[in-house]
Amino acid sequence: MDPSLNILVAEDNADDVFLLQQAFRKAGVGSRLQVVGDGAEALAYLKGEGAFRDRGNYPFPQVVLLDLNMPRLNGFEVLEALRNDGQYRGLIIHVLSASARDADVLRVYELGANSYVVKPSRLDVLVDWVRALHQWHQFTVFPPRPTGVISGNAIGGL
Repeated sequence: MDPSLNILVAEDNADDVFLLQQAFRKAGVGSRLQVVGDGAEALAYLKGEGAFRDRGNYPFPQVVLLDLNMPRLNGFEVLEALRNDGQYRGLIIHVLSASARDADVLRVYELGANSYVVKPSRLDVLVDWVRALHQWHQFTVFPPRPTGVISGNAIGGL
């Protein structure tokens, strides 16, 4: 994973966001984490709408870390919206959830997530996961950005 990799974190729990930020720092991963607090903000960020129009401050992410239980739009709804829009089908989406329910796991994969991870409850385990994610993404070739996104700047109707 390139240190300049942009990751969108869609998570409404401030404690989980703090732990994730700590895990990235302790893992020595220099990726840029952009955080939104609900599913509607996640979609607005990805589309470059409203407060997220400035792609210099809100670059299009190569990876999304998506919580399931969020206000306004939940993670299932966000995932479904993105996978039903041809522009975002190739976006790498890792679901991070407290739920280990088989029904949730099955539904997430049916909707097209790239992975499903039950949130580790210990920081050292979360750090290990961040390192594994980092190492995996070092070898990942990312799909082209959606139409309307060039060099991190939104253009057109995104």
